[in-house]
Amino acid sequence: MPEQNRESSLVLIKPDALKNSLTGYILSQFSEFHTGLRFAALKVVTVNLALAEEHYAEHKGKFFYPSLLDYIRGYLHYPDEPSKRRVIAIIYRGPNAIKHIREICGNTNPHDARAQRPGCIRALGTIIPLYDEKGKFIGDRSDNLIHASANPQDAEREIKLWFLPTDVPPTVRSFPVETSKEYFYYKNGEVSSEYMPGSYCFIGPGDIAWKSDMKVLRQIIKGKKPDYSTNAVIAKYLINKDVEKD
Repeated sequence: MPEQNRESSLVLIKPDALKNSLTGYILSQFSEFHTGLRFAALKVVTVNLALAEEHYAEHKGKFFYPSLLDYIRGYLHYPDEPSKRRVIAIIYRGPNAIKHIREICGNTNPHDARAQRPGCIRALGTIIPLYDEKGKFIGDRSDNLIHASANPQDAEREIKLWFLPTDVPPTVRSFPVETSKEYFYYKNGEVSSEYMPGSYCFIGPGDIAWKSDMKVLRQIIKGKKPDYSTNAVIAKYLINKDVEKD
């Protein structure tokens, strides 16, 4: 099968889309009938801080970064309703998945999306002005309803960030996995191969993990510079768990 026929993309239906009851509309736009794409995995996620920070790591230090973290975690649209703070994370798979999905989504800026493609998903989004502590305008944040992977490299990073291999049926996994023979524990941002009081065992012998994550964990344990951050490995294991501390 040609490589593009096995292409995968991450899609996130964000809190503003959920609040405006757009889930059904969005899913209909990505239906197999319209796009030829199929679900590979889907989960409802309470977004922990580690996951939010890692997903938006490229924006760290920008004026809108703190607001972006609150946005994806649902704090802005559900300030008084913690039980409603969630995101729907989906892996779509099929021919030219990334290109098709991004065309349906439209421009990341809702104003541009409306001008360029009035019928696209993000045309229904909004632009939110941001102010500093003194009330001075500092810029805008786009509440654009949905996230879609920009390219194959981003898709791999994002899928491995939001999903465990066991969230995805073996026949539709796009990336190599490994069965662990080791224990790995997490506590207060640190990973260890030995149990510490109060630590959380997130991988044990027999567990299936992304092969690249296993490489990073061994690099961390050996004191070597990892290929990517601890957050990028551990965040998915904290999804919908009570072990994280903000």
